[in-house]
Amino acid sequence: MPSGAKRFFKLFAKNLKEAKGPGQYSTNGIAITCVHCYHNQFKHGYALLNTSLMSFLNLDFANRSANTLTCDRCGYIHWFNKEIDRI
Repeated sequence: MPSGAKRFFKLFAKNLKEAKGPGQYSTNGIAITCVHCYHNQFKHGYALLNTSLMSFLNLDFANRSANTLTCDRCGYIHWFNKEIDRI
């Protein structure tokens, strides 16, 4: 394998690993830090915002979702109703 291709795949694997792991995030141009321990590395996730009517009708999948960031140090979960960006 040519050295350029080998270097490309090595860099690609590194970026893929970093994209899946904890990272820094911002919302509305403001860097996010944990309100409990002031750490700045988080794992991104989503959570459904269930409503009683939709649950009663068994349509939970139609509810909106929120962005969640879990602090990589202490585990505190931050909820966001707006878009967040990975820095």
